[in-house]
Amino acid sequence: MTATANPCNISADLEKFIVTEAPPTVYYVPNFITEAEEECLLQQVYRAPKPKWTQLSGRRLQNWGGLPNPKGMLAEKLPDWLLKYTEKISSLGAFAGKTANHVLVNEYRPGEGIMPHEDGPLYHPTVTTISLGSHTLLDFYKPICQTQSEIPQTEESRYMLSLLVQQRSLLILQDDMYKLYLHGIQGVCEDILSDHVVNLSSTGAQLGDTLTRSTRVSLTIRNVPKVIRASLLLGKK
Repeated sequence: MTATANPCNISADLEKFIVTEAPPTVYYVPNFITEAEEECLLQQVYRAPKPKWTQLSGRRLQNWGGLPNPKGMLAEKLPDWLLKYTEKISSLGAFAGKTANHVLVNEYRPGEGIMPHEDGPLYHPTVTTISLGSHTLLDFYKPICQTQSEIPQTEESRYMLSLLVQQRSLLILQDDMYKLYLHGIQGVCEDILSDHVVNLSSTGAQLGDTLTRSTRVSLTIRNVPKVIRASLLLGKK
């Protein structure tokens, strides 16, 4: 693929999927995978042994590739069924020439969500997500302003915009949308599409549509720059 001259080395293939209505930078690729690939991925996720799942409030997850840590992630080899997609996304230049080495699998049932948060400094400043099984709305918020104390800074007052993330799509967040703003998912069972959903033109959905959620499994694919090899830890060559 021919990369454009921008500093992130994003391929020309991705440039046409940029969401211009959002702050820098969002790429939204509908139907990034086929229905058959989606089915295969879901089978692999649910084939994982029970201890692989961690139950959290509002969702459960699987961690693949190692546990990110400020001192460095002890790298574990990704299984082939995930490597196919980490390599495909990396080849698009999503990680500025680096290769994704970490995947978080999140399962959200209808009514489950996640509080507004940022992904933090342990990762290369890009997050890529493949969605399986259902859509969701990803909401974005301005951070709490430390110098402003007169006006209550509620989640509602800091809300900026939403992205409709459909099943089988690829979402890439970089720059301000990764570093500056927080993102979260409301714990609801259905979504009404308002004019705050800035990527509607890329989705085929219509303003005012009501979409009912089913169980969604997301593959959050990232690069952890600081890695410790098991061989180094054991003192081997």
